[in-house]
Amino acid sequence: MDISRLHRVLKIITLLQTRRHYGPGDLARELEVSRRTIYRDLNMLELAGIPFYYDRDKGGYVIHETYWLPPINLSLEEALSLVALAERSMNREPVPMMARAADAARKIESRLPLAIRAAVGHMSERLTIRRTPAARHVSLEDTYQAVRKAVADRRPIRGRYISFAERKQIRVHVEPYWLLFHERAWYVIGRSLSHNEIRTFKLGRFVDVRVGPERFKRPPLTLEDYLGNAWRFIPEGREYTVRLRFAALVAANVAEVRWHTTQKVTWQDDGSMLFEVRVDGLGEIAWWILGYGDQVEVLAPKALRARIRRAAEKMTALNA
Repeated sequence: MDISRLHRVLKIITLLQTRRHYGPGDLARELEVSRRTIYRDLNMLELAGIPFYYDRDKGGYVIHETYWLPPINLSLEEALSLVALAERSMNREPVPMMARAADAARKIESRLPLAIRAAVGHMSERLTIRRTPAARHVSLEDTYQAVRKAVADRRPIRGRYISFAERKQIRVHVEPYWLLFHERAWYVIGRSLSHNEIRTFKLGRFVDVRVGPERFKRPPLTLEDYLGNAWRFIPEGREYTVRLRFAALVAANVAEVRWHTTQKVTWQDDGSMLFEVRVDGLGEIAWWILGYGDQVEVLAPKALRARIRRAAEKMTALNA
């Protein structure tokens, strides 16, 4: 697209946003070009996905009012924070939704005064946000958008899914209730009609996804209701009171994080710390405990203590 045409298209967008209902003749006169040129420019807008339409009653074109949100009065600190956060939290493999956040941040930045833009750039160069290593998100955008729409519209999804538990591709039929980004990846949680229970599916393991035309009735259940006291996001259907003793070397690091809503900590005279939580299932918390190696002792329940011991014995055998 040449510069003159780009300038015209941008001006057409500006004119249509005024809500003054410009017809093709009005636009041609305003831009000093032929009606034929205007029609070609309008076609360019259509190809770009800008939702405009011709209002016959008013005799002019209008850009749909929901396409752009109304301006938001941000303070300088709010604008700086949004731009810096979105830009510096991106990595080479953008997570779905974060890429759109970065685009939004660039739009905000482009509207800032020149001196403030310079300050944003200066700040961004010295601010870094390092996320934990994320799961692979290559080519995930289409899957994310399809599932997001299915959740919003209460429509089921069908597709092929790589099941690590079953060690094969399976066909799934899911009524999606919630989208959740947890630590490293996006998940969809909903009722699997194939398994007749609520299950969690990792978006990156879908081979293909199709959104069905029918609608389902979402139960009066919140994500918090479903997760209950799960250590992270996979409840197992049985609750346990877990008691741990962390050595002084790591006790302060553990205590400064709110790992679970039920956690209680009690400090000991030797600097160690007793840690207690009420959790649904032992699988997720067991992996967390193993990460602290010989700096944590499982006091209860016995089933968890035995699980950690078996894992340690296997690790010792593998590394003997």
